[in-house]
Amino acid sequence: MARPAGPDVVLDGIGRYLHINRMRRKPGTLVPLEQALCLAAAALRRRGLETFHGFLIAKELQDEGDTRLLTAYGTLYRALARLEQMGLVTSVWEDAQLAADDGRPRRRLYSITDAGLKAATEARAAARAKTRGARRLAKA
Repeated sequence: MARPAGPDVVLDGIGRYLHINRMRRKPGTLVPLEQALCLAAAALRRRGLETFHGFLIAKELQDEGDTRLLTAYGTLYRALARLEQMGLVTSVWEDAQLAADDGRPRRRLYSITDAGLKAATEARAAARAKTRGARRLAKA
């Protein structure tokens, strides 16, 4: 069997190939998972949580019914890393002593930025416009 080659393909140590990173998109646009993460982070912030960790944001997505977006191990963290590169979230490692006192591993804590809140607002407006458009088509 021929293995694909190119800049988007990476071979692991035993010759399996993995499609990694390069996502085709228009500059400045977010894929659905990234939009959902911004919306979930904004919702957490409205409830008074300035920082969140991966499991908490995954639970928020689950509560909103968006778990279909988390299709594979690491999908969430790769998306959060992309959002951080875009300046929509920031992250820091929590204090190691806090984690040790709780008897668990350290967490990476994320915060949504003002740009991330703006992206969430735009995603929400686009979703509403899409819903309105679908209703108009259904009535026609």
